[in-house]
Amino acid sequence: MDEIIEDTTKRELFEETGLTAQKHELFGVFSGSELHYVYQNGDEVSNSDIVYLCREYSGELNPNKIEVNELRFFSGYEISENISPQ
Repeated sequence: MDEIIEDTTKRELFEETGLTAQKHELFGVFSGSELHYVYQNGDEVSNSDIVYLCREYSGELNPNKIEVNELRFFSGYEISENISPQ
């Protein structure tokens, strides 16, 4: 409750990857119809994404097995258009 978004980004990065953000910067805020998604079970969401870039971090990749199938680094040019339907 009442968590500051910058703290949320650091916590989520650590929880899902095992990495600790040393420095991060706001990349953008995204919302609207392109972030509307209907899951296979019928659940429907309209996301608002606050995206940060983190180039300075410490730790080793250690995926949270419940939320993450695979972790790896790749360039922005290697990101697939269909990496995530939503």
